[in-house]
Amino acid sequence: MTVIAEPKSGGLKREMGLMSAINVILSVMIGSGIFVSPTAALRYSGSVGFCLVVWTVCGIVSLLGALCFAELGTVVPRSGAEYAYLIEAFKKSHKFWGPLPSFICAWVYVMVLRPAEIAVIILTCAEYSILPFSQILGLKNLPEDDLHNLIKLIALLGLGIITYINLSSVKLYVTINNIFGFCKVFACLVVIFGGIYQLAIGNTENLSRGFEGSNFNPGHIALAFYNGLWAYDGWSSVTTITEEIKRPEVNIPRSIVIAVPIVTGLYVFMNMAYMTVLSPEEMMRSEAVGLDFGDRVLGSFSFLIPLGVALATFGCALSIQFGVTRLCYVASQEGQMLEPLSYIHVRRLTPAPAVAMQGILALMFILIGNIEMLIEMASFLIWFFYGAAVIALLTLRKTQPNVHRPYKVPLAVPIFILAMSIFLSIVPIITDPSPKYFFAVGFILSGVAVYTPFVYYNIRPKWMNHVTYLIQVLFEAVPTSEKSE
Repeated sequence: MTVIAEPKSGGLKREMGLMSAINVILSVMIGSGIFVSPTAALRYSGSVGFCLVVWTVCGIVSLLGALCFAELGTVVPRSGAEYAYLIEAFKKSHKFWGPLPSFICAWVYVMVLRPAEIAVIILTCAEYSILPFSQILGLKNLPEDDLHNLIKLIALLGLGIITYINLSSVKLYVTINNIFGFCKVFACLVVIFGGIYQLAIGNTENLSRGFEGSNFNPGHIALAFYNGLWAYDGWSSVTTITEEIKRPEVNIPRSIVIAVPIVTGLYVFMNMAYMTVLSPEEMMRSEAVGLDFGDRVLGSFSFLIPLGVALATFGCALSIQFGVTRLCYVASQEGQMLEPLSYIHVRRLTPAPAVAMQGILALMFILIGNIEMLIEMASFLIWFFYGAAVIALLTLRKTQPNVHRPYKVPLAVPIFILAMSIFLSIVPIITDPSPKYFFAVGFILSGVAVYTPFVYYNIRPKWMNHVTYLIQVLFEAVPTSEKSE
């Protein structure tokens, strides 16, 4: 029996147990969406009953996808999630084309998608963090441009805080993430129990409509599931940080089996609470469902909803940045990113250069503003890379059948998830054949243009030696791993 060796690293330490792993998944999966705009699934499903079915099935699909990643995380004990699995499965298949899928994955995630997501999420955090105080401080009377600048300034402060946390230590990240994870689950429970109270006093009119008005048009059903699954995204987040999980062969599958059903339960019951208080027509007209729910149910405690959104988005941005820096770390070890991104701080044992780079990229996106289209341009690729990871799983089963698999998902599950990933990669292009998808293809081609000289031919300008030295001195960072052959 052969076992894929652990990466040669004296740097990243296994400091995160089961509870921390669960909180990572909760932090990334629970963002602002469930509080602000859980309306698309209702709009396309057409009825209260069918919408709740969609949210439940989306949770089950997410769990099945996460179980595929659980197997991969135990077979390839490296951080980086999809990237690590693609490099392991295909690196040796062809000298040029083999490493290319993993590089494109890193190129999209590291350079655009994740830092742009962090920028949008932290801007949302800033916007909702001032809502409870807007009346006291008279912010509603501010000119729109001044309010926008204030939100951007608070977002920059929030970005600085999350970057500092991730630079400082893994233990600090774990502590803060655990606190914020508890707070955001509490905010979800406030909504759920508010809905239960409304049902208890006899407010059942909206839910009694059941499946009335259900829309079974295949196109609308596809869009309902697409939007529902987008809200559940983040179920693979724990596999991005595999090298820092204690006993990953045990704790990764366990954290997934615990966390994803928790989120599914929260999402289904939160939607039920919203539908108890707001009619379907009111929900579809609402710009922020959670705020409308809070105004109608919580009275003087309605500030808990914007506070919950602020906490959820801060924790989400913190964990996304934590995860993507580990992808930078692994890609650099493979020679597919700048070498200093695999260096770690000599005392704090964090990948300081990678964290700093992600902070700078997110800063740029915050300053640019209007980046929602950029995220839409690249986000359809997320399910494309999920599908690629499932292909890697099937490939590894064939090419390395004797590798020890502490957990093995039934074959029907990866085949189903692969079909879903193809479907969800194509749906947005068919329903909205916008030029932005050509820009996505253009960005991928730009990745090929970078890959060919700097990765495949390994061209390294001499001035990079000075950059590497400067980064080492500036961040007190040292190399800790040997590159893979």
